[in-house]
Amino acid sequence: MIPFNKPHLTGKELTYIQDAVASGKISGNGKYTKLCQQKFEKDFGFLKTLLTSSCTDALEMAAILIGLEPGDEVIMPSYTFVSTANAFILRGAKIVFADSRNDHPGMDESLLENLITPKTKAIVPVHYAGVACDMERIMSIAEKYNLFVVEDAAQAIDSYFINSSGTKKALGTFGHLAAFSFHETKNIISGEGGMLAINHPGFVERAEIIWEKGTNRSAFFRGEVDKYGWVDIGSSFLPSDIIAAFLWAQLEHLPQIQQKRFALWNQYFNGLKGWAENNGVRLPHVPGFATNNAHMFYLVFSRVEDRTKVIDALKENGIMSVFHYISLHSSKYYEPHHDGRPLTNSDYYSDTLLRFPMFFDLSESEVDHIIQVTKSINLND
Repeated sequence: MIPFNKPHLTGKELTYIQDAVASGKISGNGKYTKLCQQKFEKDFGFLKTLLTSSCTDALEMAAILIGLEPGDEVIMPSYTFVSTANAFILRGAKIVFADSRNDHPGMDESLLENLITPKTKAIVPVHYAGVACDMERIMSIAEKYNLFVVEDAAQAIDSYFINSSGTKKALGTFGHLAAFSFHETKNIISGEGGMLAINHPGFVERAEIIWEKGTNRSAFFRGEVDKYGWVDIGSSFLPSDIIAAFLWAQLEHLPQIQQKRFALWNQYFNGLKGWAENNGVRLPHVPGFATNNAHMFYLVFSRVEDRTKVIDALKENGIMSVFHYISLHSSKYYEPHHDGRPLTNSDYYSDTLLRFPMFFDLSESEVDHIIQVTKSINLND
């Protein structure tokens, strides 16, 4: 049986967890939390990072930081995970869904300006499969209309946007704020876990307070205030240092993890290219302004029946494949609140996109087996 995902252990996780336990400091914001945050800031260029218990937590912090009020509108793609929307709905926002691109499940940037109203507060681009949205265009629109940008970079660690002058910059460094995930399905993991990246200096101090339950506790421990108290709203967003210790072991090995994932992704792409062309199946598309972090390998079929046929054939051969999001605008919860616009591309990806197994410990021979089983399926019958 080849599972869809299998968490990878680098070998140092238990060593660092034991060290964290032996230190006597296993609550949040300990040694390993600080190590991870400093490395993310140094390696990727974030102004400030705060580890969180999940990417959902990071998004919820972002929604508080931008000062959302009931009735404010937030633009985001419909083809995304429910947490992207929930974080802003919890603050009373109205979600305005954008359709996906024709060539990629990410939001169609050309539609954004038509969705902006006087009530619009923020744009939330989602870097689907770790592939960048057009951040140059999005930031230009945001600046024009004085909007916040919160990047949902859950899948986008170690992925980049290439601007019109050819400069490469890490995803999560463009928006005022960005959220990352370290869930067990991501490139580097801590079981559950996430991170808020802060790129605007005006948010740094308040983000720490919100992170620490609405208190200035972090400033107190740095000796900046002589006592701490309740100074703002907040919650317990910071993770245990045990989680951070696990993440540190992963972060140390990010280059090796990425190298292996690139090799597997390219093996899939090259092995299925001819079959896909002959069967009307689309391979993953990476726009010229984006890089690929090999988070996910997927195919897009012409019809839902074709996807079902492939799922069944793979399952019969002990291979687990899964589809992805159901468009949020058509969900039971939000359909009554949607403005009725058809989001054709989003619904198309909901019906036809299929994800293949992708994890570090997947072997070349297993990928070859998956490719051969897939190529044995004729969708033109």
